[in-house]
Amino acid sequence: MKTEEQKVLDELYDRDQRWDYPDTKVSIKKEVTHPDARLHQIVSFIKSGVRILGYCFLPFELSIAAIILILSEAIGIIEEMV
Repeated sequence: MKTEEQKVLDELYDRDQRWDYPDTKVSIKKEVTHPDARLHQIVSFIKSGVRILGYCFLPFELSIAAIILILSEAIGIIEEMV
């Protein structure tokens, strides 16, 4: 029978075998998924292009420029969700 100290040491050194609830052998480990960096970059470039277009419209038509800049902010929200 292992002592409590030995159980703690085993758990410290063997991280892959850790259980969150040792009595029930239930683990609540979650797999980490990373965002798609390439898709994030593409959406970011689109957002920047739309934003530049909106700034180009500022001297000519303020309402169209405002709509385009608001659209670029909506694309920014999508960018963060990708």
